[in-house]
Amino acid sequence: MNEELQRLNEDESRKKNWKRWGPYLSERQWATVREDYSEQGDTWSYFPHDHARSRAYRWGKDGLLGITDRECRLCFALALWNGQDAILKERLFGLTGPEGNHGEDCKECYYYLDSSPTHSYLKALYKYPQVTFPYDQLVQENRRRGLKLPEYELIDTEVFAKNRYFDVLAEYAKQTPNDVHVRITVANRASESASIVVLPCLWFRNTWTWGLSHEGCSRKPRIWRDTTGNIRTEHETLEPMYFLYEETEEALFTENETNFQRLYGSKNPSIYVKDAFHDYIISGRALACNRNPSGTKMAPVYRVRLGPAQSRTIYLRLVSVADWDGNPRADPGIFDLRQSETDSFYSQLTGVLDKESAIIFRQAAAGLLWSKQFYHYIVKDWLKGDAFEVPPPASRWLGRNHDWLQVYSRDVISMPDKWEYPWFAAWDLAFHMLPFAHLDPKFAKQQLELFLREWYMHPNGQIPAYEFAFADVNPPVHAWAAWRVYKISGSRGARDIDFLESVFHKLLLNFTWWVNRCKDTEGNNIFSGGFLGLDNIGVFDRSKPLPTGGYLQQADGTAWMGFYCLTMLSIALELAQTRPVYEDMASKFFEHFVAICESVNTLGGYGSGTKKMGFITIN
Repeated sequence: MNEELQRLNEDESRKKNWKRWGPYLSERQWATVREDYSEQGDTWSYFPHDHARSRAYRWGKDGLLGITDRECRLCFALALWNGQDAILKERLFGLTGPEGNHGEDCKECYYYLDSSPTHSYLKALYKYPQVTFPYDQLVQENRRRGLKLPEYELIDTEVFAKNRYFDVLAEYAKQTPNDVHVRITVANRASESASIVVLPCLWFRNTWTWGLSHEGCSRKPRIWRDTTGNIRTEHETLEPMYFLYEETEEALFTENETNFQRLYGSKNPSIYVKDAFHDYIISGRALACNRNPSGTKMAPVYRVRLGPAQSRTIYLRLVSVADWDGNPRADPGIFDLRQSETDSFYSQLTGVLDKESAIIFRQAAAGLLWSKQFYHYIVKDWLKGDAFEVPPPASRWLGRNHDWLQVYSRDVISMPDKWEYPWFAAWDLAFHMLPFAHLDPKFAKQQLELFLREWYMHPNGQIPAYEFAFADVNPPVHAWAAWRVYKISGSRGARDIDFLESVFHKLLLNFTWWVNRCKDTEGNNIFSGGFLGLDNIGVFDRSKPLPTGGYLQQADGTAWMGFYCLTMLSIALELAQTRPVYEDMASKFFEHFVAICESVNTLGGYGSGTKKMGFITIN
């Protein structure tokens, strides 16, 4: 058996926790609904990019080409400085919805190059300009262009002219589930020498300043240099780790806590704050960092001068104290080994494809696997606010997601995009699970089951849509995704019938919600809804009341429900092969589908579509 398949089996059977560490860091935690405590729900402006370096996040973390554990307790990512910028590059930059002339958009050049399903091998690339990063130029030019002109991208600013940039390649290879070797390669692509400062940062997500009582939040963790000279971590629910790195003269320590003085002009509770490394590296403030080697955030500092086309490789290692073999260095050979095993894994999936198609498949798989993210959102706590923070306005209890108090999310979830959409979208996720079923069938099934659990699904049976509006109506594709994943992930006679039966029961709740919530006012099996066909593109927002009153009878909403009936019919028939009790359910969904067809064919006396005209009309 291929080694990566063996690791998947060990993880699924819980013999070894191979997926504990992965690319689960968000690429944008700022300007998310979770971090928004404003009265008007102004997500984009309440927590802007300018605050991100100085303000502790409440519900997650972001970082550049980084990794974290599956509960986002201990994080690792890169911070870079080209000697020109006013801030360190420690997260991806982009425009907010109001700033972009075509909505929110990341303005960076970065690439997910590879990943095995257990993330035992990971590779990603960031292109860092050697000249000043054009933050203001990108904002101003996109604002000036308006809707009629294309977006103004980073490459349009000519910061990459004459190849004046660094390629920063991050690779991760696991020796064991709790022994992660890290290789950072920085290459100067210019024809002239250039300098760069590289800070591989290790820090704990801030869970200690909010007055929380959840598991893992009662005691402040720490990172410190022990008596042997090694960097060590301590957390109440994460086993002790060593952070080993190549020798360097500088190692910085601070606290992952908000700089209130910079943001609000008030006194800092902690002397050492989240953005201390910016002050130390860029402003030269030596006292910004803790001279006593301890804190909740640290980084060794590598000041690198590279000649034309030269590169420098930095090795690091994050390993549990229990797994450490005594070697203070990372093993270069583990990267070649894990990459070879990843090659073997993908060759079994792409054996019938030509070389170019196989490369495209693997690149797409890397994008999917790197887009897993730790997602944390407890709606009741978010509405209520935290003990040591300014209480949120009372109007929040009547605002966004106020009737989704059951949502308690603390999971690794497949995201549409970890920068533009760093939050789950239920129907995007459903589609993602089909290719995931080829890569990691267990993960695909777990994700589909997750959104049917009682801490996600509303008591009325609705599946949460996305954090901007859990109650929005998306096309009912969850059943179809479960049916397809069931068939993809096993050959006939060897499929996971227990999975299919489990999701079928919960899907009955969702189907009933659709019938009761989305049926039209005349009760004739013509369905309305909201965020349905064409991604809700239209002259008005179908998720909201019509601007002139009245109600909709939607051809696409009705078609989706017909599709839902057929999918549930297929599942019921499959279950009935070995469980005859489901034969009645198959009959029920067949009859429901016939009723929808009858309504479509007779609506208004002539039906909602005509062969003569060749198109469907919405009545």
